[in-house]
Amino acid sequence: MARVTDFRFIEFDSEKLLRSGKYIGHRTYWKLYAIENIFRVIIHSVLSPEIPQGWWDVAVEQQVRKKAESFKSSYLKRAWHGKPGSHDIYYVDLKDLAEIIRANSNLFITVIPDIDKWMVGIEDLRLPRNVIAHMNFPSDNDLKRIDVFHSDCLMLIKGVQAKIPILIP
Repeated sequence: MARVTDFRFIEFDSEKLLRSGKYIGHRTYWKLYAIENIFRVIIHSVLSPEIPQGWWDVAVEQQVRKKAESFKSSYLKRAWHGKPGSHDIYYVDLKDLAEIIRANSNLFITVIPDIDKWMVGIEDLRLPRNVIAHMNFPSDNDLKRIDVFHSDCLMLIKGVQAKIPILIP
C-alpha cells in the first residue's frame, strides 16, 4: 500500500482527504480508544473494591466530577445522541484519568508498581492523542509513540488482570 500523505500539504482532492482519514482511523484511532478504556477499566477495577461505598464521589476531585457532570448533562439534553457510557468515568479524558490515578496512587501502587513511569507515559501521549482527537494528521514520531504506549498498555492490563479481578465500569 502506498504511503498516505497528509491531505493538507498537497493539492486538494476529496479522495486524498478520505484516504487520510481512513488511514488515521485504521492505523491509530483504535489504539487510542483501547488505551483510554484500559485506564478506565484499571481505575474502576482498583478503586471499586477499595472504596465500595462509591469510589467516584470519594476518590475523584470535585473539578473532574464537575467536568464529567457537565459533559453528561450535555448528552442528556440531546437524547438522540449516544451516551459515552453509564459510569461517570466515561465522561472524562486521558488527562483526567491520569489525575485520578495520581491522586489515589497509594491504592494503585500494588497493581502498578512503576506508577510514576505510567504517569509520564500518559503525559507524553497527551499531545499525539490530541492531534488525532482534533482530527489532525500525526507525525511519524507521534504514530510510533502511540504504537509503543498501546503495546505497553496491553502488557499493563495483563499484569493487572493477574493481580485483581477486572471490573467494567
